[in-house]
Amino acid sequence: MMWQRVKIHPAIRGSAARRARLFKLRGYAVPASRPQDRSRAGIVSALAFASALMGCAATDTGPINSFSAVPTRESTHFMNDFGDDGALVVGVSFSGGGTRAAAFGYGVLRELDAMVIDEAPRERSVTDSIHMVSGTSGGAVTAAYFGLRGPDRFHDFRERFLVQDVEASMRTSVVSPVNLIRAWTGGVNDRSHLADWLNDNLFDDATFAALDYTDAPTIWLTASDIFNGVPFLFTDDTFAALCSELDQVRVADAVAASAAVPVVFAPIDVAADAPDCGYERPAWLERALTDREVSARLSAHAQALDSYRRDDRLTTIRLLDGGLTDNIGVSGLALERASADTPHGPLTAEQAVRLQRLLFIVTDAGRQTVPDWGHRDSRPRLSELIPAISHTSITSSVRKGVDALSLAARDWQRDIVQYRCSLSDAQVRRYRGTLEGWNCRDVRITLELLSFRDFDQETQDALNDIPTRLTLPDAQVDTLIAAGRSAVRHNPAIRDAIAAIRRHAGVRNRPQPDS
Repeated sequence: MMWQRVKIHPAIRGSAARRARLFKLRGYAVPASRPQDRSRAGIVSALAFASALMGCAATDTGPINSFSAVPTRESTHFMNDFGDDGALVVGVSFSGGGTRAAAFGYGVLRELDAMVIDEAPRERSVTDSIHMVSGTSGGAVTAAYFGLRGPDRFHDFRERFLVQDVEASMRTSVVSPVNLIRAWTGGVNDRSHLADWLNDNLFDDATFAALDYTDAPTIWLTASDIFNGVPFLFTDDTFAALCSELDQVRVADAVAASAAVPVVFAPIDVAADAPDCGYERPAWLERALTDREVSARLSAHAQALDSYRRDDRLTTIRLLDGGLTDNIGVSGLALERASADTPHGPLTAEQAVRLQRLLFIVTDAGRQTVPDWGHRDSRPRLSELIPAISHTSITSSVRKGVDALSLAARDWQRDIVQYRCSLSDAQVRRYRGTLEGWNCRDVRITLELLSFRDFDQETQDALNDIPTRLTLPDAQVDTLIAAGRSAVRHNPAIRDAIAAIRRHAGVRNRPQPDS
């Protein structure tokens, strides 16, 4: 087609539509752009824009482990001996719930630290007898810090974590195009956000090797293996099955995996494609894989560990928030007890003989909210249903977890009594040093759940109003710490257990601090 130059009037210059009308009026054909051309141009532009954004949205999810050419050590399955008289053994487990859970758990620790249970040869508090500590999600931060620092150096946790603006290191905008793409492709935040902040500001580059000291408590940090649908425990047994060394894993990466709320965080990767390192299943794992009488929890855990070496479909384990599978962090103790090949494990024989009181405290900082649609005629909206579904799932699993652990504790106490009463006098002397005051039946295992339900309605409402965030106002942090302390101080079973140990040690009664 031959085009003739047409002089365009200034009034219509710059307007494509007006120029087209002018051409048509003067009898010239105007070739319209084809729809497919416009479509292709739009696609190209969209792809270019998305590509540019994806370049900004690259994520660092790991893997957090590395291959070991030789078999790594198995878990010991027994707790460290602290060198005291062994009359009291304490375990604490901290639930998920962001900084709300971390602060509540810290308050529990501070109150236990204020309870003196011995005065000679040195003054000792309840925290000196913490042999087991576990945590999930926000509670994993508290558990890991206490495990790393011990009873003498954990007191700065408020200043180093609880009142810090952790979220300043994270992507939090809900309207950012980059964040929307990151959410669509797996998660908004990655290791360069929470994990690196924790590593640089709280855990000081510590790996799990730093948690292996002489009188260290047994530590269980729980994430969720979303391939197998089970809790993922950061233990030597788990990483031995991966032909990898737990000692080389950053504590911060484990805690960040435990707190990786879906969409807010991308799953953390653990490599499961290592070549053969000569790994052999430990005896308890062989038994759990073949014995149809073992618990469903232990069977699922064993099958997951076995899949890390034998399932060709699995080359990368993706970890998300531990609260998806165990929001109160009790899987570690439950699995240790279920896999024990002695009547007293994970206590040693000597610990079982010296024991008088075993106190296991579970903190649950879950919000007990009352939805306002409960009294409405209209149905709940989607924005109301999603949190309600999540809350229902978590609270149901918490109840099941506590009930299962209560039954296990009851059986454990029975097994320890039977074991102690089967010993000869010579064996008792070897473990205990003397027969004086010996009563093979004088053992009590107490499991106590501390939650916001322990308070009056006004206090419950105030605590339940505190959101699940990693950054909270100082006043809310202090309210939670005070609540944790109060929950311990006013719990009758905890008071009775501590009073019995104080009498055993000959400690004079003294007023307990109020704060």
